Amino acid sequence: MQRPLVIAHRGASGYLPEHTLAAKALAAGMGADYLEQDVVATRDGALIVFHDLTLEDTTDVRDRYPTRARSDGHWYAIDFTLEEIRRLSAGERRQAGTTRPRFTGRYPDGAGRFGIVTLDEELAFIRGLNRSSGRAIGIYPEIKDPGWHRLQGVEIGDRLLEVLTAHGYSTAACGAYLQCFDAEELQRLRGRTDLPLIQLLDSAGGIPSAHSLRQLASYAQGIGPSLKLVLGSRLVAEAHGEGLLVHPYTARRDDLPPGVHSFDQLLQQVLADAGSDGVFTDFPDLVVDFIRRRFPAGE
Repeated sequence: MQRPLVIAHRGASGYLPEHTLAAKALAAGMGADYLEQDVVATRDGALIVFHDLTLEDTTDVRDRYPTRARSDGHWYAIDFTLEEIRRLSAGERRQAGTTRPRFTGRYPDGAGRFGIVTLDEELAFIRGLNRSSGRAIGIYPEIKDPGWHRLQGVEIGDRLLEVLTAHGYSTAACGAYLQCFDAEELQRLRGRTDLPLIQLLDSAGGIPSAHSLRQLASYAQGIGPSLKLVLGSRLVAEAHGEGLLVHPYTARRDDLPPGVHSFDQLLQQVLADAGSDGVFTDFPDLVVDFIRRRFPAGE
């Protein structure tokens, strides 16, 4: 079997705060093949590497800008300039609306100061890592909520393609995948880029039918399904039958799906048994180790 890809989910986020350069460097050092970048926009049009539209669950925005929340009680990244966002300290994810960590046992809150970076800065950082390490670590950006950004006056998909092209990511063989949950956005961009497109699928939508997979294959090169859609189903085999790659999300040692009793068991079911082409993970070192043990011919 071909060696599956190890895709660092927001970096080595099981060990360091998500989407920080420290987490990306650690993931690269652990042997990840790809580093993920979620991308949202600021008020002045900068693209930052950040998972949420809102800032409060992973930064100190409540303390730094206590009066800047919208009427819904959230602090939106697009309401802040890049200069203002640079003043924030990023940390471990908290449970929504609380000060409690989302995952216990991870990097302690307040143990170090981490900043938010632009997509430009992260791509330059990865280029430097590739040069110094002699590796070819790929990137895996996600267009976050393009419809919502459009309502705010930002065509984030087009902006993202501009930045990627400026950094040399424009062909099918350049070491980049472009992912999004919004099928209409991927279809719109299909004629504007040669990058391989990945249709993200959440568990709420259920397992796609054969007809749906055939439609997906008309504009995307692969799917990124929730683990829940892969475990115990034939989704991977059916997607492969349509020529689609399958990169499920997210394998976490500290958040195992129901009925799965160890991280090795999870990886066995997703990679070895189901035959997924790669997996998003918060713990890239553990997945690299599993692959070395179970896929020796792919080394």
